[in-house]
Amino acid sequence: MVVAESKPIGEILEMIKDCKKVLVAGCKGCVTVCNSGGEKEVGILASELRIARKTSGNDLEVLEYTCERQCDPEYIEPLDDLVKEVDAVVSIACSVGPQYIAARYPYLPVYPGLNTVFIGGSVEHGVFKEYCQACGSCIIGDFGGLCPVARCAKQLMNGPCGGSSGGKCEVGRGEIDCVWHLIYERLKNLGQLHKLEEPWGYKNWATSREAGPRTMIREELRK
Repeated sequence: MVVAESKPIGEILEMIKDCKKVLVAGCKGCVTVCNSGGEKEVGILASELRIARKTSGNDLEVLEYTCERQCDPEYIEPLDDLVKEVDAVVSIACSVGPQYIAARYPYLPVYPGLNTVFIGGSVEHGVFKEYCQACGSCIIGDFGGLCPVARCAKQLMNGPCGGSSGGKCEVGRGEIDCVWHLIYERLKNLGQLHKLEEPWGYKNWATSREAGPRTMIREELRK
């Protein structure tokens, strides 16, 4: 899932300082799972904005709505009537959300209420870790199902550096697992250590960000 975190309330207040009425739009997708942009967080942010502005003597009216998703245009349509009444939209979705809203309402300021951090998963309640950098050419099948691109601090593709000790990376003060140690142990348990002896060619980075924004087309879904 996409993992995001709330922007500081002061930063959001600064963005909407000239507004009298705003819409806080949440998303029931990834940001709900990581407790950053769901219906509950929409209510919390709306209340914080109202209170902060009331305290400063500059009242703010805040509308609230949580979309099923903000990364599909059809799920933004319910905002059509709501945005007619507001000076701006604060989107608490991943960064795709505010961009889609901005495209639909070109006359309306749209501000992000979250910082999109990474693609990851939950390791315990309230703790999320990065597992993927969306490089567009997944290689984890050769490494026991583990990703050296996202999980090695130095993105090494040919084994561990000299800075790992006791299965921990020198980066992060010994709190980060050395993914190459994990890869070795995983392949050992699978009886596939021979994979580490095979020459590894250059990774295809052409599918990554170097070529600009990427597009995926599924022709069978377009018919």
